[in-house]
Amino acid sequence: MSDLIHITLPDGSVRDVPRGTTPGEIAAAIGPGLAKAALAARVDGELRDLVRPLERDASLALVTARDEADALELARHDYAHVLAEAVQSLFPGTQITFGPATEDGFYYDFAPKDRPFTEEDLPAIEAEMRRIIAADKPLVREVWPREKLIARWREQGETFKAEWAAELPEGEELTVYRSGSDWLDMCRGPHLPSTGKLDPQAFKLTRVSGAYWRGDQKNAMLSRIYGTGWLNKKQLDAHLTRLEEAAKRDHRRLAQEMDLFHLQPEAHGSVFWHPKGYIVWRELEAYMRRAIDAAGYKEVKTPQIMDARQWEQSGHWGKYRENMFVIPDEVPNTEDEGPVVSAEADWMALKPMNCPAHVLIFRQGIKSYRDLPLRIYENGCCHRNEPHGALHGLMRVRQFTQDDAHIFCREDQIVDEVRNFCALADRIYKDLGFERYSIKLALRPDKRFGTDEMWDKAEAELRDAVAKAGLATDEYGWEELPGEGAFYAPKLEWHLTDAIGRTWQVGTIQSDRVLPDRLDAAYVGEDGAKHRPVMLHRAIFGSYERFIGILIEHYAGRFPLWLAPVQAVVATIVSDADEYGHAVVEKLTAAGLRAEADTRNEKINYKVREHSLAKVPALLVVGKREAEEGTVAIRRLGQEGQQVVPLDEALARLREEATPPDLR
Repeated sequence: MSDLIHITLPDGSVRDVPRGTTPGEIAAAIGPGLAKAALAARVDGELRDLVRPLERDASLALVTARDEADALELARHDYAHVLAEAVQSLFPGTQITFGPATEDGFYYDFAPKDRPFTEEDLPAIEAEMRRIIAADKPLVREVWPREKLIARWREQGETFKAEWAAELPEGEELTVYRSGSDWLDMCRGPHLPSTGKLDPQAFKLTRVSGAYWRGDQKNAMLSRIYGTGWLNKKQLDAHLTRLEEAAKRDHRRLAQEMDLFHLQPEAHGSVFWHPKGYIVWRELEAYMRRAIDAAGYKEVKTPQIMDARQWEQSGHWGKYRENMFVIPDEVPNTEDEGPVVSAEADWMALKPMNCPAHVLIFRQGIKSYRDLPLRIYENGCCHRNEPHGALHGLMRVRQFTQDDAHIFCREDQIVDEVRNFCALADRIYKDLGFERYSIKLALRPDKRFGTDEMWDKAEAELRDAVAKAGLATDEYGWEELPGEGAFYAPKLEWHLTDAIGRTWQVGTIQSDRVLPDRLDAAYVGEDGAKHRPVMLHRAIFGSYERFIGILIEHYAGRFPLWLAPVQAVVATIVSDADEYGHAVVEKLTAAGLRAEADTRNEKINYKVREHSLAKVPALLVVGKREAEEGTVAIRRLGQEGQQVVPLDEALARLREEATPPDLR
């Protein structure tokens, strides 16, 4: 075996180096600047430590802060380890468990010796973390024999680590990372070369919560410490500003201020819509109906409860059973106290999705190839049994309504149908104020129904359709996501970017050949033979609940006039103007506007503040002078000052602005 190996760099050049050379040494040979900037390496695409020796021919790319995604992942992982070391330094006897990187930071779960951690502990822990970073401790990878590592954890009283090490598969390489000479943690890595590569001013511990060991409520309760971590202080400050802005936009707080909806324990995960909130719903529903009617969809309504055998046949019972609400199909026993279910009861389930019911509609009567594409639409109410702890306002609920549709089409129609859907989604998102979005293609998961040939065709069709729609470009964030498709179909996903730069996955279209086959959907082809249709599952909002939550936060409650629950309030300055104020409201209402009068005996500044808090887009202030002249003083939400205009002009302006975008 040769002592030299061939290392291919990104520019195509090849370096012959001794076996056992590290990526860090190659960086130093290229130049001192690169050696200082290098954080890790990609070896044949795998992210690895700079100091891990190279043992065979490979391609090598050195990772620096310019490779932001990789650099952030490394930094956040290291912040988690530094957090664990800091906690054990300050609180001897604390056991460590796990600490992964997250989307914007990191967390670590601890088993404290004496008491759960609180947020009062965070400043001291942050200070200790900065001391460890300043010490610039090397982070060194070591491979340990299984029994030696388990014995080490037990000797140190680390029962959680010992349990986990004992359960790892036989033959799996067990690695630890040592921080300096005295502290170590079990981890696959990779890590930065040393703690000093972290910016001590680019992280912040944010909160403390409880968490069960391994996520099981039967296990011990741990203390979880969360933090956010970045490459530099500028990034941290920008993130904290975004968090502050996001808190101001929290849809739950704004819903209370605007009187839109509420949630309460008597109906976990289900929304109590108030009149004003339901106006937003109805406007969106009416808008969507106009859009789908124009696009050739036929609206239907299907049952809430279906026999379990239907869900077994569709495959959902095996793949989705834990998320379904199941009920016995029998008359309740009125003689015994409490619910009683006999052994003879058949089972039914509240539908978690609409697809099987739409197949049953398709199967009514004989379908010809001339009938396709058949586009079936439903504002379908669904139920999913989400854990209580996972529920979050409108963003994650148990009862929700999908803007759901299924397009049954022939093989030769798929690309055009998907391309048309792309155009429809584009128009709707832009009408609703989302100018930026990205499209991702989620590919086959490991556990799936259908043949590889079936998946090859479906994935290729979705790629082709997006390309023909002109959306498979960097401008639209085109990306393929291996393993993230549904168990029955690949899917295109639409990720909207909101006003403060957050992304939300909403719309989707899936190309499914599995469900039509499992539920025996068929049409008669031009050849007179029986054929399976392809079923395109599609939604644009995803669900009304979540989409309204996104809209509230995107607009910070300041809806465009056509969506605002109350579009205008006429506020009087003096009681002498009350009669005129009511007359103005009548004219606004006659013009199709949602208007209210505020003739309370309160100062006008008080009224202005109150209606601004309620996010009323237009405040029409009238006093004695306006009543005499037939004018109004318009104050627009978020703008300074007011403009006095004739009432007819104000009516014309507001009526035009209140017209939904698709009707202008």
